[in-house]
Amino acid sequence: MSYKIRKEPFNLQWAGWTKTLIQIPLTFVQSSPICFCMQFARSFLISAMLLVAISASAADSFTVSEFSFEKPSDWKKVQPASSMRKAQLAIPSAAGADDGEVVFFYFGKGQGGGIRANLDRWIGQFKEPKDQLGIEEESKTVNGTKVTYLSAKGTLMTGRPFGPKTPKADSAMVAAILEGKEGSVFIKTTGPAKTVIGARDTLKAMIEKALK
Repeated sequence: MSYKIRKEPFNLQWAGWTKTLIQIPLTFVQSSPICFCMQFARSFLISAMLLVAISASAADSFTVSEFSFEKPSDWKKVQPASSMRKAQLAIPSAAGADDGEVVFFYFGKGQGGGIRANLDRWIGQFKEPKDQLGIEEESKTVNGTKVTYLSAKGTLMTGRPFGPKTPKADSAMVAAILEGKEGSVFIKTTGPAKTVIGARDTLKAMIEKALK
């Protein structure tokens, strides 16, 4: 009586890449109960790992109006501080700085005010005159959706809309307005200049990925 011995690595396909997670020789007699149990256990483990990957991906995604965003892996989703905020993220701090904050607003079709009015209002949240803020503005169209970006740096006057303000020096703002079919989505990132400016390219990549 002869037996066929089989040895193979245990591979899992996860989120578009393959990695050998367990390199264990599987020795068994083909068509035996041991073989069946090993194959069943491997299939179960693969299914469980894929479900974990899918759940993690869903946790990283969120929708504001018609746009679906996927947060960068090292950013955190946090509970919005008010009902006006549709979503809120925290940006991990650069060395020696506080975390940054990304807030998403959506008020409905035809609501929220015009592009220029909002840009000017955001600029007015700094203590310094406009010509001292190093303002950068950029407008572009991505897959049919117009996006306007604003960057500024200075002393940001923080606080509730109609409450007292606290000046925070060496702060920055990177904001964007997405002119969607269902109305504009307003995205405002604020915090220490080192943190916010350092995250600007990542923010733009997240926004423009949502438009493709």
